[in-house]
Amino acid sequence: MRIISGKHKGRRFDPPKNFKARPTTDFAKENLFNVLNNIIDWEETSALDLFAGTGGISFELVSRGCPRVVSVEKNFNHASFIEKTKETLKIGSEMQLLKLDAFGYLEKGREQFDFIFADPPYDLKNFADVPRLVFERDLIKPDGMFILEHSKEYDFSDYPLFTDKRVYGSVNFSIFEK
Repeated sequence: MRIISGKHKGRRFDPPKNFKARPTTDFAKENLFNVLNNIIDWEETSALDLFAGTGGISFELVSRGCPRVVSVEKNFNHASFIEKTKETLKIGSEMQLLKLDAFGYLEKGREQFDFIFADPPYDLKNFADVPRLVFERDLIKPDGMFILEHSKEYDFSDYPLFTDKRVYGSVNFSIFEK
């Protein structure tokens, strides 16, 4: 796992081999953020990282200057890795780790964000419910963006607010804008 840009650019962290998380590949992350850099002012952006896994997206967001990043991860080992990496990078209050189930957060969360990223396990039983819950709970601020990472087996182009799909290798990103 590599931080692509920003104040922590080039830093590498290797999650333990026994991790169940499937981190977003550096190739896909770099290409996606190259597109997003032309659209988003990171220093003015609050972000939510659902199914944070290794925390790679959260760390990228903080590195690029996001003043508020909320990471949601229920797996104890993954959350511990995120916490350890956060300490190593000396990240403070700009990143908050919530050790809870992402669906629980989606049901109870009230805060709105400028940018939401979700990378659920591809084999998650209720994977397709994630965008619906994000929209129903109105978690995206006006002019905000939601990105869902998924496999090629999913197609979200008929969903409300869908604007684009990006494919980088085997990684697919569906982009929704409010």
